[in-house]
Amino acid sequence: MCVCQKDCRGDSFGLETPVGEVRQNGTTMIWTVDRLTEWDTYLICYYNTDDGDQCTSTVDITIYQPPESVSISFVNHTGMMFENQQYTLQCSVQNVAPVQSLTVTFYRGNTALGHLQSNSEQKKPVNETFTLNITPSREGDGAQYWCEAKLELGPAGSQRPPVVTSEKLPAIVHCESERNKDVL
Repeated sequence: MCVCQKDCRGDSFGLETPVGEVRQNGTTMIWTVDRLTEWDTYLICYYNTDDGDQCTSTVDITIYQPPESVSISFVNHTGMMFENQQYTLQCSVQNVAPVQSLTVTFYRGNTALGHLQSNSEQKKPVNETFTLNITPSREGDGAQYWCEAKLELGPAGSQRPPVVTSEKLPAIVHCESERNKDVL
C-alpha cells in the first residue's frame, strides 16, 4: 500500500512522526510505536527532490479502543411489564473510540431487535448511550434482553472486531387477560 505517495518523486524520502521509531528498508518505511495516547495524530511523508524542493503528504491515523464495559437497562422502569405497552431499552457503552466505528445491537434472546450507530465524530474515548423502544408481547415473557457493542476496525483491521456484551436482563410480561382477571 502506497500511503505516502501522491504525485511526489524524489531521491530521498522519510516520515515525520510525533512519537515512535521509523525504520527504512529500501522504499518501505516501518513505523513502530509502543503506546499511542494522542488521539488526533497523523504522520507526514516527505520527498526531497534533487532541486531542493520538498513534497509532503499527510497520513491520518485512527486509534481504536474497544469498549471498557457495556450495560443494559430499562429507561424509567422497574418491575413487571405489560403486554402491548411501550418500554425503552438503554445500552450504555463506556470508554470507546472512535465511537463512529461502533455498532450496537439490541437482542431479545438470540433475535436481533435493532442495530444502532452514533452520529458523533469524536476520535477520543467517550461514553455513549443508545436506546431502542420495544413493545413486549406474551411470547416475550421470560425472554432476556441484552446488547452487544462491536467496534468495526475497517478493511485493514483484524479479522474479528472487538465485541463486548452486556449482562442479560430478564423480562416478566403480564398479559392483558391476566390483568383483567385480577380486577374481577
